[in-house]
Order: sequence, then C-alpha cells, then structure tokens
Amino acid sequence: MTKTLAALTLSTALVALAAPAMAQNQGDWTLGIGVGYLDPKSDNGTLAGAKATIDSDTRPIFTAEYFIQDNLGIELLAATPFSHDVTLAGSIDAGSVKHLPPTLSLNYHFPTNSAWKPYVGAGINYTIFFDEKSALGDLELDNSVGIALQAGLDYMVTERGAVRLNVRWFDIESDVKLNGTDIGTADIDPWLVGVSYVHSF
Repeated sequence: MTKTLAALTLSTALVALAAPAMAQNQGDWTLGIGVGYLDPKSDNGTLAGAKATIDSDTRPIFTAEYFIQDNLGIELLAATPFSHDVTLAGSIDAGSVKHLPPTLSLNYHFPTNSAWKPYVGAGINYTIFFDEKSALGDLELDNSVGIALQAGLDYMVTERGAVRLNVRWFDIESDVKLNGTDIGTADIDPWLVGVSYVHSF
C-alpha cells in the first residue's frame, strides 16, 4: 500500500507541474459518496500475550468539503460502520468490533486547467469503537484520536461532477480490556482506498 501512495503522490505532483492554474473557488461546496476499503496494517500488536490480527472491510463513505480559500478546503469524512474480526495467534477467534472514523482534514487542491485535479490533505481522525463482541468475555476498545493523511485525484466527468480516487492513512491505536483487565494495545494504523463520485455546488 505504501508503493500505491507513493505512486499516487508522484502522479499528483507531475499533473500539478504540467498544467497551468485554475482555481477552485472560495465558498464552493463539494459532496461525495462512494466506497472505501479499509485495510489495517499487518502487525496489530499483542493482546493477552498473543499476536493480534484485525481483518479488512469495505463500506460506503461520504465527504463534505467547504473551500475557505481558492484551492484550500476543509473536509469531513464519514462512513457507515466498519466491522472487523480480531484473531489471536493466527487462529483464535477473539471477537469482533465495529467503528466509525469521522475525520476532519485541510486539503490543498492543485490548480490545473485540465480534467485531472489532484490534491493532498492532512487532519485529525477520531475513531469510535462500539459493538464489541467476544466469546472470551466482555471486550472493550477505547476510542482513538490521531493524525490522518491523504492524497487524491479527481477526474471531471461533467462541469460540476468528478470521479475521485484517494488513499488515506490513519494513526489509530486503542487500549483493549477483557473483563475489565488491560490486555494490550491494538495498533491498527489502517489505509483507506476510496472511489467516489463528488459533486460541486
């Protein structure tokens, strides 16, 4: 996934350098709807003395962005709940958990006069864990606050509509309790690959 982000960032820079400027105007709004594939990193820490693995999930995602200046927008990311199974030591079913990942980002959209419109962004993610289930007992994951980074590319299909591909990384760690006892920290740090339709107002 790191190679994917690097390639996307490089293509973003090349497109931005190759094309003359055209602003996305202050006061504009965009709304987006699509799907996102959330993939936690491969090493998710140690829980109850065993290596933990958290699986991936795909869910609908939504964005709203307001341009506070030309080419500079504040964006809110939302989604329907992602659901993950947690496995210990490669084979022990430790349970499942759902989470919501609201993320607030400041995005810079590179000005171009072409149909390709790249952007990069950084912000804060607040991950809310809920509906924890485990046959081992009462499972609880603490909510998490961390940084979020993204790079994306819009392709204009109409004057106001675009297809968007973007890649995000989230810094997500959660202290885990089982029956009220600390059993370790889940290091999730997922990548989110999204494809959306985005409309400008």
